[in-house]
Amino acid sequence: MDEIFKQQVYEITRLIPKGRVSSYGAIAKAVGYPNHSRHVGKAMGGCPADVPAHRVISSSGTLSVPEFQKRLEAEGITVENFRIKNFKKLFWNPLEEL
Repeated sequence: MDEIFKQQVYEITRLIPKGRVSSYGAIAKAVGYPNHSRHVGKAMGGCPADVPAHRVISSSGTLSVPEFQKRLEAEGITVENFRIKNFKKLFWNPLEEL
């Protein structure tokens, strides 16, 4: 996974509005690499502090990192059993919203 890919992932992720969430797959598609959602997840692992990695979750609406629950709730997102409530309503699709 190269640096350019990571930088593109971070750029898109920084655009996710507060109180909204996106998925690893949606970010992968937005940077031109559909089917590379795992690589997006890996990139999130060591991302800079200004990248809101807590807003990127699995496409099923489940948190991949349970520790992110507090950060999401601080933005007004309801999380129940590690799942985002109203996921479809809160979902931010970069391909449609940029």
